[in-house]
Amino acid sequence: MSVFVLRRVLTLLATLVGASAIIFLVLDALPGNAAQMLMGADASADAVRALTVKLGLDQPLAVRYLQWVKGLLIGDLGNSYVYGTPVGSLIAERLVLTIPLAIMSMLITVTLALSAGIYTAANHNKLGDVGVMSLTQIGIALPNFWFAILLVLLFSVRLQWLSAGGFPGWEDGIWLGIKSLLLPAVSLAVVQAAILARVTRSAVLEVLREDFVRTARAKGLGKREVLWSHVLRNAMIPVMTVMGLQFANLLAGTIVIENVFYLPGLGRLIFQSIANRDLIVVRNCVMLLAAMVVIVNFVVDVLYAFIDPRIKVHDL
Repeated sequence: MSVFVLRRVLTLLATLVGASAIIFLVLDALPGNAAQMLMGADASADAVRALTVKLGLDQPLAVRYLQWVKGLLIGDLGNSYVYGTPVGSLIAERLVLTIPLAIMSMLITVTLALSAGIYTAANHNKLGDVGVMSLTQIGIALPNFWFAILLVLLFSVRLQWLSAGGFPGWEDGIWLGIKSLLLPAVSLAVVQAAILARVTRSAVLEVLREDFVRTARAKGLGKREVLWSHVLRNAMIPVMTVMGLQFANLLAGTIVIENVFYLPGLGRLIFQSIANRDLIVVRNCVMLLAAMVVIVNFVVDVLYAFIDPRIKVHDL
């Protein structure tokens, strides 16, 4: 088990290093000058040059990359070009909204997807199976920003049950904060739930055809007992893989949804920083999202070993 985890940790570290190099090179290779953007088109060449030196943009790429990585390791992400405040504090303020939004979306996704996937697998080729799978196909085809607009028109404009956008802050009450994030969470969850439901259905159906399931039924176990006690644990490996990737996608998917609902989260910060060419903020935010994706996949890999002991044996 220790060798298995060690290999996964080394893979995690190597992936983070590769991701940081790619992110830095792609963003710093973009045409244009951040100092020129900040000073404006009418700024003099001397003023732009002075700001370039002040921001450290005149140094070689390798030096800037190593300085950035060193800052990541010690928690010093630098100061925003536009806001003039530490990038770490900017990101921390926005994560207070983005992470709860992603968790809410994931809970809705898992609840809807597992319920639909297990139900359709248990009623394979019946009317309920066909109906639910048709709905999931529609869900996959729906752009989440368009579905978000429909939710706003229905629940905010017509029924006036929920706010159309904005976030009051957790200090005004947890329930009020949850209500303001409910429509964005559902908007993000619909497409992911449709995908996960189809994956769950396929995984459960595949396990239902295994010999040990027929043996369990032959011993007199009921269909429901076999499904919950024997089938689900074996079917969860591909489902967990998709769940891990989806949670990472939900974090990244907030960029669009937070702008639709005017939420001051990480996604909106990235959007604003791109528009302002605040590259240091964009770079750190993208690195954070990449690190979350890698870490989530690492956690899923480790959980595999607890769900299916054969993975540890084959890996060793």
